[in-house]
Order: sequence, then C-alpha cells, then structure tokens
Amino acid sequence: MKGTRSAGEPEAGPLSVTGGVEHRWFLRELRGRARPKIARSLQQYLGSPLPTFAVSAPDLHRIVGEFRRREGPRSSRELRPILRSLWAGTTYDERILAIELLDRYREVHDATLWNLASRWVDEATGWALSDSLAAGPIAGMVRENPQRYSELLPWTRSRSLWRRRAATYALHDLVLGGEVERPLRLLELLVPDREFWVQRAVGTWLRECWKQNPRRTERFLRRHAGHLAPVTLTVATERAPKPLRAELRKRRATGRGQPHIPRKG
Repeated sequence: MKGTRSAGEPEAGPLSVTGGVEHRWFLRELRGRARPKIARSLQQYLGSPLPTFAVSAPDLHRIVGEFRRREGPRSSRELRPILRSLWAGTTYDERILAIELLDRYREVHDATLWNLASRWVDEATGWALSDSLAAGPIAGMVRENPQRYSELLPWTRSRSLWRRRAATYALHDLVLGGEVERPLRLLELLVPDREFWVQRAVGTWLRECWKQNPRRTERFLRRHAGHLAPVTLTVATERAPKPLRAELRKRRATGRGQPHIPRKG
C-alpha cells in the first residue's frame, strides 16, 4: 500500500519485487522524517541531481540502526536485494540509506558486495553522495582486503570525475588508521588532474596524511609543490607551519619541485 505524500515531497523510486517489503518500510521512515520546506535548498547544497526528503543525517543513522536492531544479522545474499532496491530509488535519501546499510553490515562484505559498490561509484554524483559511498563502505572494504587498494589505482584514470574523486575518499580508513605510504602513492597519480572536485579531494587527503605523518607528507609536498593546483596546496597545508606554507606557495609560483613523474601503481 502506498503511503500518502505531502506537498513538496519527492516521488519515491520504484520498488523491486525482491527487497520491496524492506524498501517500503524504509520509505515510511523517510516520509515520517521529511523536511519539505528545506528540501530544495538542501538538494542544491548536497550537489545532488536527485530530489531529497531532506531527512537529517542523525535520523538517517537512526533508521538504519533501527533496521539492524529489528532484523539482526543478514547474509550478503539476503542484503543484496534490499541494497539494489534502495539504490534504484529516485531520491538522494534512498541511496544514502543503501550506502549506510552496506556500511552497517561490514561483517558480510565480500567480493559480490565490493562489485556492487564499485558499480555505484559512477552513479553517485554530487560530492555528498560520492564521498559518503567512498569514505564509508568502500573505504572499509579497502582496509579489510589489501587487494582492493590495487583496484583503486585505475580509478585515478577514469573518465568519470566522481570515480577519480572516490579513489581519494576510499583512502579514509587507511589514512585514519595511520597508513600514509599507499595513500600518498595514489594521490601522486592525481597531481596532474585539472578537475576542481578532484583537486580539492587530493588536498583534503594530503591534509589528513599530514595529521598522521607530517614529515613524510612534507617531503611529498616539497616534491610536488610546483605542480599542485592552488586549492590542493591550500587545503593540504591547513595544519602546516606558516613558514612552510609560504615556502610551498613560492615553489608553486616558480614551478619549483621535481618533475611530476608518478610512480607506477
């Protein structure tokens, strides 16, 4: 049975035959927490091409938490139809729930779920959806299985700017876990990228590497300063001492630094 829809609410996506019962439950929860008055402005802020119920992030977490408490453990096979059904929805919130649900069931992550998440990457357009997917379940899978890191490297050459950006946010768990060598190797491949959303992401993860290992990250910045985009250098050096920031800006202005020859992945 279809629930009532308030004026200003987006149309919900079609329900798949498999996973439809759970999908209907999620939609009822979304509608009950919708904030239609701010939906349009929030959609613009999120950079999403999809309409939104404007459900708050804490409420989205609560919905997924309640589902986990109600349903308990699910196998990868049982989870996949629900994830596909939610991702097939036409609202931002349904896709965020798919991402959060995949992340909440980390204990059943396997090759099939990795492939599913990887297929989502090109469809996760807009910074909010893209970063949530990459820094959430994908980053978890990369840390859980070292082989996944090597699968990220070709993403840096993708024609999709969102896949290239996702390659950086997929480093989330590695970097926050204290590792910088492999993350810096991947970020080096994106130094020549001219797309703003990728440049900013490279800066973000260089900054996070700095927090973990300032000396190693400083060497990287000195090596590549002459080739980093202004936004990359600005974001990357937010935690750096002022004299170093000034030196790196000067290096960039004069094109100093070693020629950019990315190492092979």
